[in-house]
Amino acid sequence: MVDTPADTPSAPQDFAATLERLEALVARLESGELSLEDSLAAFEQGVGLTRDAQQRLDAAELKVRQLVEQPNGELGEAPFGAEDAAR
Repeated sequence: MVDTPADTPSAPQDFAATLERLEALVARLESGELSLEDSLAAFEQGVGLTRDAQQRLDAAELKVRQLVEQPNGELGEAPFGAEDAAR
């Protein structure tokens, strides 16, 4: 069965671990050795992991956009959208 404690998305993970789990699920699905029910469960887990990974990427992109170079050459944080208001 696909739902093992290691496969359940209960605990938050880092982005790399999420990608590793997605790659493992894809490999299992591509092997063709899973039953229909197990394939559907693996696909469902993959969708959840994909959404989690996308949210992490969106949060990282937002953080990067918030970082701006200050006049003194150092990096600092600015409110999101401040660059748009300055235009």
